[in-house]
Amino acid sequence: MVSDGVGHRAASPPGFGLGPAVLFCPADRPDRFAKAADRADAVILDLEDAVAPHAKDAARRAVVEASATLDPARTVVRVNPVGTPEHALDVAALADTRLRTVMVAKAGPELLASLGGLATTLPGVRVLALCETAAGVVAAPELARRPEVVALMWGAEDLVASLGGTSSRRPDGTYRDVARHARAAVLLAAGAAGKAAVDAVHLDVGDLDGLRAEAEDAAASGFAATACIHPSHVPVIRAAYAPTAEQVADARALLDAAAANPGGTGAVFTFAGRMVDEPVLRHARAVLDRVVLDRAPSDG
Repeated sequence: MVSDGVGHRAASPPGFGLGPAVLFCPADRPDRFAKAADRADAVILDLEDAVAPHAKDAARRAVVEASATLDPARTVVRVNPVGTPEHALDVAALADTRLRTVMVAKAGPELLASLGGLATTLPGVRVLALCETAAGVVAAPELARRPEVVALMWGAEDLVASLGGTSSRRPDGTYRDVARHARAAVLLAAGAAGKAAVDAVHLDVGDLDGLRAEAEDAAASGFAATACIHPSHVPVIRAAYAPTAEQVADARALLDAAAANPGGTGAVFTFAGRMVDEPVLRHARAVLDRVVLDRAPSDG
């Protein structure tokens, strides 16, 4: 993923450092851990939905056994929801590892009440709160304000199920209004607290055009990353978050013009036929913030 000699990855709010392409991997498939980590910017080892109830003990053992070879800075473990027996077992297992970035499934008021205990069991824990129920979306602002929480993510399918609905998407593949509202609400809650937001997975594995459109919208809207469930989605997401050479050139030209503006810093001026004020300059800075050297993990 290189454009005119410069690799691109999304800039993230302080404390996050993951993305733009975050790949889920079933925690009961240790044979896939290394390959998933090699392909994506970060990997989420999933102890929840991706693992059948009878396999959860084995999945926990697999995570613990592999933890010494996993990069803690690029490994997230999705644990089961607070209040379930599996959650307590998941957290206890992680206490014996170096892994401290934890995605809590179906985050909501129960997580708020348990964050202190989680931080005691896992000192230095970094929580990604997965807001995927009605209660979780409503609790998103309070979750984002907690110091243990470094990011919010939203999920469409469990959200609609929690409302008694039957589908998160319209027949044309676009999200229904309730899902769009939840997506925006979680992004705004994260942004208001200075935290990162992660966009939901695109479940139609073969719909790369749909994924591309959603990832491009996510990047333009302010998400720090997009989660995915298949390795083929990683390069699509990276490309969506990477500013093009033209966008980078335009942003630099705009900021150069602002620096040379005779009206001084902060003054409104006209550039290329459009009015430029501080919000427009912040857009340009955001483009340049996404231009950093890529560590170039394999897309193959």
